[in-house]
Amino acid sequence: MPFQKIQSEKLARSVSKQIELLILRGILRPGERLPAERDLAERMGVSRPSLRDALSALQKRGLLISRAGAGIFVADVLGSAFSDSLIGLFAEHDEAVFDYIAFRRDMEGLAAERAARLASDIDLKVVDTIFTKMEAAHLKPDAETEARLDAEFHLSIIEASHNIVMLHMMRSMFDLLRRGVFYNRQVMFRQRTTRETLLAQHRSINDALKDRDPEGARGAVEAHLDYVYGALFDQQKADRNEAVARMRLEHENSR
Repeated sequence: MPFQKIQSEKLARSVSKQIELLILRGILRPGERLPAERDLAERMGVSRPSLRDALSALQKRGLLISRAGAGIFVADVLGSAFSDSLIGLFAEHDEAVFDYIAFRRDMEGLAAERAARLASDIDLKVVDTIFTKMEAAHLKPDAETEARLDAEFHLSIIEASHNIVMLHMMRSMFDLLRRGVFYNRQVMFRQRTTRETLLAQHRSINDALKDRDPEGARGAVEAHLDYVYGALFDQQKADRNEAVARMRLEHENSR
């Protein structure tokens, strides 16, 4: 007869595939700790030896890492979209800031349009939940938390667009945003931008998504990032003008 016993590695491969898909779809994130072995085996309905085989295979492929005494974690599969040398150039040249915002405008506008059409109700509930947290941070006020939630809000829209290539690319780029390589909210506030204005812009994006309005969602994202672009441009111009005025003052006082 042609039948053969099912080998344990077949079950291990099924376990590996499920974890791979969770990483690929952005559900398991870099640095996230997996449940303890016993708990994970029970959740997946497999034996611990089969689970160990799967986890070992994923570690060899660089998708998981083991930390002594701490457990197993999702590896930093994203890394950075840019080399350290290029990041240094970005930080030193203003044009990189504006090119970055223009790129985000195009990509996130498309993501918002797709999300309005393709996102599940749960996807949009995630976006709305983050926005609600932004409103709460705004009232405290808690500028640091609000800035973090700002990035998470935009990423949640990209997740809701269900394009895994865009998701991983933009997650990598948003790491630079969190690190303040491109710009910081505080820079904008020195000019004419207010936290109220930014919150209202995010509310418009959220409302368009809830209304399932693809054109409205894309337009709201583009309007928001056009505003950010203009505010940063005005601030840089104001900084240059202040430097010139300071030199004039110093010269006048020295006469």
